Amino acid sequence: MLEAGIEAGRAAARIAPNKPEGHFWIAANMGALAESFGLRQGLKYRGPIKDELETVLRLDPGFLQGSADRALGRWYNEVPRLFGGSNKESEAHLRKSLTYNPQSTITLYFLAETVLDEGKKDEARKTLQQVLDAPLDPEWAPEDREFKGKARKLLSEIR
Repeated sequence: MLEAGIEAGRAAARIAPNKPEGHFWIAANMGALAESFGLRQGLKYRGPIKDELETVLRLDPGFLQGSADRALGRWYNEVPRLFGGSNKESEAHLRKSLTYNPQSTITLYFLAETVLDEGKKDEARKTLQQVLDAPLDPEWAPEDREFKGKARKLLSEIR
């Protein structure tokens, strides 16, 4: 299924190389595939994912409310430092994504994870509370509910 999504994204990118949609969905499906394989196997996708997301940023940085910056923020947080990961870069991309939608529960949750990884527990708590306080976005309601649940759980685990 994810392979089919990658191929569909590639087809869209061939048809309309100067539009963000195909590039974004290539990266999104590769990211999901990489996560399903685990770290060792998933690392082979790190370069193509990053390249596609950077293409989206060049074409339309505001695409889907800054989703490419959000995905790159997640990329920098998930990829080991040895292979290009960086919490500093993660935080910068996530904060940039929030300029398009300051109440994005997904972006706020990923930011909370990043700052928690940096040892900033108070900021992580505050950011997780923002996830809980954010209104449901009609276009993202299922995702908002999912990330509010994750935020409640993570907030209860921070000591």
